[in-house]
Amino acid sequence: MISRKSIVKSIWTRGLLGLFSLVCLLPATAQDKPAKKAATPIYPVAVFPFQERGREVSEVGKQVTDLLFANLVVNPELYLVEREDLAKILQEQELSVSGVVNPASANKVGQLTGAKILVTGSVLEVNGKLYLVAKVIGTETSRVLGASVKGNVGDDLDRLAEQLGAEVGKTIVDRASDLVAQTVSREDRVAALKKAMGGAKLPSVFIRIDERHVGQSTIDPAAETEIAWFCRELGFDVIDSDRGSKADADVLIVGEGVSEFAASNGNLKSVKSRLEVKALDRETGAVIAIDRDVAIAIDLTEQIAGKAALQDAAASIASRLLPKLASDKKDVPKQNRRK
Repeated sequence: MISRKSIVKSIWTRGLLGLFSLVCLLPATAQDKPAKKAATPIYPVAVFPFQERGREVSEVGKQVTDLLFANLVVNPELYLVEREDLAKILQEQELSVSGVVNPASANKVGQLTGAKILVTGSVLEVNGKLYLVAKVIGTETSRVLGASVKGNVGDDLDRLAEQLGAEVGKTIVDRASDLVAQTVSREDRVAALKKAMGGAKLPSVFIRIDERHVGQSTIDPAAETEIAWFCRELGFDVIDSDRGSKADADVLIVGEGVSEFAASNGNLKSVKSRLEVKALDRETGAVIAIDRDVAIAIDLTEQIAGKAALQDAAASIASRLLPKLASDKKDVPKQNRRK
C-alpha cells in the first residue's frame, strides 16, 4: 500500500515539474507572439466627373464616373467623399467642376472636402478605340499621377471601369508617399509658427468653440483644447473659458465644429468633421481673422475618430489663423492689451 506521505510527495513533485515547464515556455511564447499589426492607412478620395472626347462617347463620361466610384468605394484602403457632399461643396463655393480639378487648385478642394487625393479624367474615342484615362492628384503635394485602360467602342463598360478602378486604387496605395504629405507633428508646427511670428508681442485670447458629434453626446471640446494648446505653446495669454472672463481678453476666438460618422472599413470607423473659427477684437467686435477646415480621421471607435478629426482640423486652422493675430496686433486697442 502506498503511504500518504508518498502520495503527497508525488503531488508536490508533479506540481513543481509543471510549474518549471510553464516558466520555461513563457519566454518562447512571448518571443513567438506576433507583433501587433499597425492599422492600414486609409486615404480620403474625391472622384470628379470624367470628361468626354469623341463623337461616340456622349454620356459615357457620367457612366464611367459612376462605375469608377462604385469600384473604388469597396476598396478597404480608400475612403470616398460622397458625391452629393462634393457637389454641394462645389456649389456653395461657386466652383465649376472643370475649374477645380487641376493641381493649382487641388489644395483648396482638399481643404473644403477633406480629400487628400482627387481622381478625374477623360473618356476618349480614337479610331474605334476607347480609352479611359484617369488623373490622380495629391491635394497636399499637387503631384499628378496617371492610370489608364484601353478597349474597343462597344466593349463592356463595366469591365473597363473595373480595370481602371483597380489601376487607380493600386496607384494610390503604391504611390501614397508622392500624393500625401508626411504628417507634421504638433511640436514641428509650433516650432515653425514661432519662427514665422518672430517673437512678436501677442494679445491675450479667450477661446470658446462649441462642437457636437451627430447622433452622440459630446464628451469634451477637442477643437477648443487643441487651439488653446497651440496658443499657450506660442506664448499667448490664454483666459480659461470656464473660470475666466471675456473682459480680460484682447481677442475672442470663437467657433463651431461638427463631426459625423462617414463609413466603416472592417473594424475601423471613418469620421468626417468640419470646423469654423473666427478671431474677433473683443472691444469692437471687428473680425481679425476667419478660417475653416474639413478633416477625416479613422479609429476603432466613432467617438475617438470624431475627436481626432476635429483636433486635426483645429491644428490646421491654428497654423493659419494664429500668425494673423500677431501680424494684426497693431489693430488691437492698446488699452485692451495685457501688460
